[in-house]
Formats: sequence, structure tokens, C-alpha cells
Amino acid sequence: MGGEVEYGFDLFARNGVLLDDFINDHAVLKVFEATAGHWDQSRAAMFLPSFIVASYGAFYHVRRLFIERIAMVRLSWIVMSHDPAIHDPKRGHELTRVMRPMYARKWLLGPAPRHAIPEDGMPPSTAYHLIHDELIFDGSSRFNLATFCSTWMEPEAQRLMSDTFDKNMIDKDEYPQTAELEMRCVHMLADLWHSPDPANTIGTSTIGSSEACMLGGLALKWRWREKMKKLGKPVDRPNLVLGTNTQVCWHKFLRYWDVEERSVPLEGNQYVTDPERAAAACDENTIGVVTVLGSTFTGDYEDVSALSAALDQLQERTGLDIPIHVDGASGAFVAPFIQPGLLWDFQLPRVKSINTSGHKYGLVYPGVGWIVWREASDLHPDLIFNVDYLGGSMPTLAINFSRPASQVVAQYYNLIRLGKSGYRVIHQACQDVAVNLARQLGEMGPFELLSDGRDLPVFAWRLKDATHWSLYDLADRLRDRGWQVPAYRMPANRQDLVVQRVVVRNGFTNDLADMLLRDIRRHLDWFAGQPGLKPTGDGAGFHH
Repeated sequence: MGGEVEYGFDLFARNGVLLDDFINDHAVLKVFEATAGHWDQSRAAMFLPSFIVASYGAFYHVRRLFIERIAMVRLSWIVMSHDPAIHDPKRGHELTRVMRPMYARKWLLGPAPRHAIPEDGMPPSTAYHLIHDELIFDGSSRFNLATFCSTWMEPEAQRLMSDTFDKNMIDKDEYPQTAELEMRCVHMLADLWHSPDPANTIGTSTIGSSEACMLGGLALKWRWREKMKKLGKPVDRPNLVLGTNTQVCWHKFLRYWDVEERSVPLEGNQYVTDPERAAAACDENTIGVVTVLGSTFTGDYEDVSALSAALDQLQERTGLDIPIHVDGASGAFVAPFIQPGLLWDFQLPRVKSINTSGHKYGLVYPGVGWIVWREASDLHPDLIFNVDYLGGSMPTLAINFSRPASQVVAQYYNLIRLGKSGYRVIHQACQDVAVNLARQLGEMGPFELLSDGRDLPVFAWRLKDATHWSLYDLADRLRDRGWQVPAYRMPANRQDLVVQRVVVRNGFTNDLADMLLRDIRRHLDWFAGQPGLKPTGDGAGFHH
């Protein structure tokens, strides 16, 4: 029998069998279950070193379970060599198909399943390689200068996320400590944003800022409706005042929850919402005003303090008490650390709620947002539900229900791992790179800066003069080395203006910035040598 085992392992090694595939093969498992009592595991250990050397080139750390699996594989070879069913030509040789080198396996010789679930499965590493190879076409997320989302986290944070992928954030009764970590994050953010009573205010994690904005808008609507009912006035025509530069989630809120849009268009060289014009758009049916701490288009902060003052003056003239919601998707995790003197948060009594994205400058991988209310009374109790079918009665405040707890755990990790000083040095480093990169790009002949990275570590530019190429063409050319640098039109009333933008995130270094500059100069030289080129008038693919 020893000779048969050695022969099996020689063949196993020559054909490059992957152990994970081999030991998970259904036939192998079935044989082992049927014959496990007839194999001496100590004999498996005798052959182990030569097998490991033959298969992997080095003897590695082996635990008892691994030895048992090696024994299973070897025993399967012996039994299967005498099993006529295995050699039935009508069924094919299952073992041989698993043993084939990776890219000669039948599952990789044809197109991947696309529109229907296949009848039969495939070995796990084969499925992995099939999907992994397709994802190569996505390019590197680190070269994606369009997204605000985090693309790097520490290994320890990733390990914690892996540990908690299986936990449902909504199951607070089953996972009370995870729920405790969520509440710690809420109170830490409330304190960071100067809530009058951070230990007792209310807030929640969300899938992202979009869900958080929906909750913020609903709270404004419910608060306004209750006030109007007490005054005996109709509640069928609520409106929300916001700039045309707000993120698309706010337009979704208006449509989904039947709220009239009172938009304040951009005018002239103003690329953020004018506070006076926003206040002038309000009336008794206005549920609130949304202001953005970090425009998606340019990275500029809106002047929350000036908006609050304009609404104070409106109240003095008309008696209208209009609340503010701050969409701090990016800026609420930046301003407290590198612009601590900026007045934008709950220090302004008119600010009733703030949302942010933990997966942007909160430095967590995509999938977590936060909303915090100034005081618990700013959230109408009708928006809180109590459920008892998950093992105990508990409140739930969210539009989404089931979601993984891993991003919340990672957020808590960042807050305690980095502390205020850690966030400060990371965001300052990002801003330094952004300001330096913007300065050098502005010194190039064709470009004019619209913002320079001194608010968010984000900056945007336009072409000074019309030429035979456009920023859409430059964005397209930059893809030749993997850079994704979006070009897009500004919102109403500045759709005539096409800009390009860079978002500097944690992990984008001065060295990478220099590479980007060299590539931009290279493409400018190429454009200069193509005088007959016609500029592309529009582009697609970036919707941030």
C-alpha cells in the first residue's frame, strides 16, 4: 500500500493539484467518510514531509487537522484507484478534472456563467481565480481620484472586520457588545460636534451618508408637520431649501418623500450656496435648509455660520424658525481636526442634525455612515420603532434593516486607534498633498484653479481658454496608466462650466502626486502635437 501512496503523491505533485480543491472534492470526502476507520493517521505523518516538499517546495507548519486532511487525500487515491464508478467513461474522471493545472481546467476553458446559475459547481480556488481575473479590469482603487471613499485600512482593522462579517448590526439583543460599540461611536461624534449633552443625545449608524440624509430629512419633515398641526395649518406642501450643488441623495429624498424642492442655483463665480439667497427661499412650509460641509463638486465648505445668521434675521423679521441640517459627508470628519476654529456644528443652536460618512474621511472601507441629532428632542419619537422578534424588545432607527456590523466595529477601531491626534496628522498630510498638487497644476499654462484643497483635501480646475481638446479628453488620456480623474459639468446655473477634480485620500502620497503631474504633462505634450484634434463635448462614467 505504501507504493500506491507514493505513486499517488508523485502524480499529485506532477499535475500541480491544489490541496484546497482536492480535499473539498465531493468524491474524496465521501470516500474518506466511508473508510476513515481503516487508516492509521501516523502513517500519513510519515509521508508528509516528502509530500509538502514535492507540492510546495518547503516543509511548513502542520497541525493535527492538516495531517488528517492529508491522510484523507492519500486514502482517497488508494480507494478511488479501485472504484470502477470513478473510471466510468460516461461520467468522466472526476479526480483528473480536479488535478488539471489551474488554467487548463474545464471551468476556465469557456465563458463564465453570466445569466443563469450553472447546474454544477466548481472547486473553490477555480471560482476564486475566475472572479479574481475578471476584477483585474477594475484597475487599482488607489489610482481612483474620483471617489471620496476610503481605499486603505490597517491590517488590524481588516482583521476585526473579517471577525465580524457574520454579525448583523440590527441584532442588538444577540450582539449587545457590538451595539455598545455603535453607541460609543455616536456619543464620540456628538462630543466631537459639540452637542450640548453628548452622552444622552441620539444618533445611529447607517449604510452610508445617503441613508443618514434620508433620516435627517424625515426628522425635519416630522418636526415641521407636528408644529403645523399644532397651529391648525395644512401639512400637505412641505418644502426643503438646498443648493443645486448638493449630492444626489437629497434629490432622492425629495422625490421619495414627496417634498417640494426649493433649489438655490449657483451664480457667477460662486460654487457654493449663497446663505442670503437660501434664507430668502424659505417660507412657513419650509421644513429646513440643507448646507454642505464639503461640496462634491469642488471640495469647498459652505458658510454654515453665515446661513445661521441669515436665518436668525429671517426669524426676527417674520417669526419663521427654520432649522439647519449639515450634510457633513466628508467635512464633518475633517473640519474638527484641521480647522478646529470653524463654526459649523452644534455650537450653532439652529443646527439640529449632522450626518457624515464613516467610509470617507472617517477612514473606514465603504459601508458606514452616521447621523447625530443635537438633542434627543430633535428626533420625533414616531421615527423610532421597537421590534421584539429578534430575541428581545429593542428600538430601531434606520431605513435599512439587516447589515453587517463589521464597518461599525472598524469605525470604533479607528476612533480609539487614531484618536484626535491621529486623525489630525492623517488629514493634514492629505491637505498638504492636495495644496501642493493644486499649486503645481495651477502653474501649468492651460489650467485655472476653482479650489485649492484648503477646505477638504480636494481641488478642482477648469481650462482657461477654449482649445482643441477638453478636460474630458484629458480624463480619458489619463486612464492609460490607470488614473481616474473625473471631468464633469457644474450644476445649475453653471452647466456651461466643465471642471476636473482630484480627491486626495489617506494613502495618496507626494510621490504618487508627482507621478500624476508627470502624466498630465505628458498628455499636454501629446495634445500639443495634435492640432487637428476636436474637443470632446461631454463625458460619462463619473457620478460622484
